Amino acid sequence: MKAVDFFCGAGGVTCGFRQANVDVLGGIDVDDVYKDTYERNNPGSKFIHKDISKLSYEELQEQIAIEKDDDNLIFIGCSPCQYYTNLKTDKTKSKNSRLLLKDFQKFVDYFNPGYIFIENVPGFDKSKDSPIAKFKDFLSIKNFVFDDKVINAKYFGVPQNRRRYVLIATRIQTQISIPEGDKKNLKTVEDAIGNYDEFPPVEAGHIDKTVFMHTVAGLTDINLKRIKKVSKDGGNRLDFSDDVNLQLDCYKNHSGHTDVYGRMSWDKPAPAITTKFRYTSSGRYGHPEQDRAISIREGATLQSFPKGYVFYANSLSAIGKMIGNAVPPKLAEEVATVITD
Repeated sequence: MKAVDFFCGAGGVTCGFRQANVDVLGGIDVDDVYKDTYERNNPGSKFIHKDISKLSYEELQEQIAIEKDDDNLIFIGCSPCQYYTNLKTDKTKSKNSRLLLKDFQKFVDYFNPGYIFIENVPGFDKSKDSPIAKFKDFLSIKNFVFDDKVINAKYFGVPQNRRRYVLIATRIQTQISIPEGDKKNLKTVEDAIGNYDEFPPVEAGHIDKTVFMHTVAGLTDINLKRIKKVSKDGGNRLDFSDDVNLQLDCYKNHSGHTDVYGRMSWDKPAPAITTKFRYTSSGRYGHPEQDRAISIREGATLQSFPKGYVFYANSLSAIGKMIGNAVPPKLAEEVATVITD
């Protein structure tokens, strides 16, 4: 089996599919910040820096040796998804991304691969202007069968509570089904980052100059006082709500959003790792017992990236985005096995 990873980013899906013994020929992304991370971690998979709306079929074939109607070819289309998220965020910047599935569809129509994999936010299939309904009609016309639903990555070996919309399709088989996953043996935060030989205790602001990147964001004095007040192993911001010097004005008459400034629990999967996982003020990203947010490597590990996966960028913020926006490799691997078995 071989694959092309459209909207590849830092290579989460590519990594997972390669772990499932799929030969990922290359990845395409409009942002060249991903090039070094993608190619150095996935040797043999070529990074193509291109806006797919401006990429011709002939150019793609020149860059990657693929042919039409290849039964063993998989097209991966995990496009940027902020526009369709259920979260109440400003959609202005992400408005153009709503059309990316249509661009992907053109390549599916032309090359007619044997299989397709799509992953996106849970709201992707519910939004009134989402193109997924039309895409599924297109698949039926092209004689593909498919399965699509919202799944949780925690049931697929990822130590993280991450709900995602997934679609897999094929024109080779008469039916295809997304795996159910394992709802009993969940990977926890302790399973992932609890080994202090691998993740030695560090303080807020610690800088790891090695490629392991056990680097931690610094904390202001007041935020350090806040995290110290939060109970170990799963506490939340209500633990300092009675301290007038630490309580935030916006929460004085608001008891919700308790994940903010909270700590992770050792015996549960982590919350969804976002692009801001480095900050205690962005969610439940406090270490279960150390007075700090999780490190770059801890965030990547909770996303199920291999510990040897190295991230290359000019800023920690850019690396945080690479990790938070990625499809968890383990989730991609589990889905890929449905195709390869």
